[in-house]
Amino acid sequence: MSGQIQTLLEAEKEAAKIVQDARQYRIQKLKDARAEAEKEIQEYKKSKEAEFSAFESSHAGVTSEAQSSIDKDTQSNLASIKSSYASNKGSVVKKLMDRVILVEPQLHRNLQKAK
Repeated sequence: MSGQIQTLLEAEKEAAKIVQDARQYRIQKLKDARAEAEKEIQEYKKSKEAEFSAFESSHAGVTSEAQSSIDKDTQSNLASIKSSYASNKGSVVKKLMDRVILVEPQLHRNLQKAK
């Protein structure tokens, strides 16, 4: 009977060792899979960054052309506004001064004349 118990204990130890080895194998496989996934992610990231930088460099000229076009339009609009200001400044000031200086006294429209 003692031999059978000893055999059972040895079988149990061997089963525990097999389970532990399986766990270690699984943990190692997970670590390897994570490392491989990280490597693939880095490669994909590098390829996309290279693709983006190529796209950016190919479209950089278009952006500067658009910016220069916008700057030209802005300058022409600004020149138009300044010339309009210069040509109308005198008449606007005259109209304002006439309104302030030339006051015609009259009763308010809500006030009735006393009879």
